[in-house]
Amino acid sequence: MKILYLVHRLPYPPNKGDKVRSYHLLRHLVQQGHQVLLGSFIDDPEDWQHLPTLRALCADLHVEGLSPRWSKLMSLTGLLRGEALGLSYYRNPRLQRWVDAQVQSGVDAILVFSSTMAQYALPYNRLPLLVDFVDMDSAKWRDYAPRHAWPLSWLYAREGRELLRFERLVAKRARASYFVTDAECALFRAAAPESNERVQTLCNGVDAEFFDPALDLPNPYQPDELPIVFTGAMDYWPNVDAVQWFVAEMLPQLRQRHAGLRFHIVGRAPTAAVQALAGEAVHVSGTVPDVRPYLRHAAAVVAPLRLARGIQNKVLEAMAMARPVVAATSCVAAIDAVAGQELAPAERAEDYVTQLLAWLDAPGRAAEVGRAARERVLARYAWGAQLARLDRELEALA
Repeated sequence: MKILYLVHRLPYPPNKGDKVRSYHLLRHLVQQGHQVLLGSFIDDPEDWQHLPTLRALCADLHVEGLSPRWSKLMSLTGLLRGEALGLSYYRNPRLQRWVDAQVQSGVDAILVFSSTMAQYALPYNRLPLLVDFVDMDSAKWRDYAPRHAWPLSWLYAREGRELLRFERLVAKRARASYFVTDAECALFRAAAPESNERVQTLCNGVDAEFFDPALDLPNPYQPDELPIVFTGAMDYWPNVDAVQWFVAEMLPQLRQRHAGLRFHIVGRAPTAAVQALAGEAVHVSGTVPDVRPYLRHAAAVVAPLRLARGIQNKVLEAMAMARPVVAATSCVAAIDAVAGQELAPAERAEDYVTQLLAWLDAPGRAAEVGRAARERVLARYAWGAQLARLDRELEALA
């Protein structure tokens, strides 16, 4: 089929959560023999160098540069339009003209990644529309509101309301709407009952051949340190909140037992608040060429996310690297794994400390959990198996 694929952020390189999913979706479509016409944005100047890789995959490619600072200012026009600010943030007339031209030339279906990109597809009622919402973004903004002071609390609450209104419009129009977990599907069905029958789960996966602990990967740590690792894009507020919480509430207790313990924050674009955490006990790496060595040689991996939605790629990747992982209860609940045997859930700071100390004091037990975690990933989270649901929908269209 000839598929118009619209993504809010360039789906390469797959170095952060949404880009991992959008890239593997693109690669899978190409491997299945579809012609993919990709329209996307670049919000990181370093990503321009990767366009040749995507051109080799796609039948056509159109990319617009996006300045986060300018786009945030422009998004405020959504207050005048009475719409979600995210729609104004990603509105671009040049991209719309490219979409119009592709539709006029002839496409078989439109696949949208992230609800805000659906604005480019809604004018074309005759074309089948598939939407990968991933998470229920309106609920994310609603959850942010009480954690911020006015006026952000008001702005986030408004964004949650307006975006839900748009999400419902998109889901009603779509042939199928995908969310990353059953729980996220249930949440959306409760908010948009008119689209219940067309809402489906499309789980995340992991490339277990790439994330393989048997690979010869250099050790990035000092010989005398005991490394605990957090990975993720460090300009993403839930990740910033997670590492700040860990450093303030958990790290001091852990270092009382293990003086050589060091917390490594590994990920692109650390904010000033994240960089301020750096010191003797905390290392902030910034962008690294390959996250796998940091996972492979870690004593344990943590994901203390207090605002987490859906399955976290960072957790699956650490499990694939056979690392013991302590993660927020909400993250663990989203993964088909045996809690306590293949990874550990935690809610309070004390829970993280207790579980980490149990593993640090018994490395043999930690290694057993890591091996079991990898076996779970191999059995349950291959990308091909997860994307079979999308294949069935496309086969029905064909």
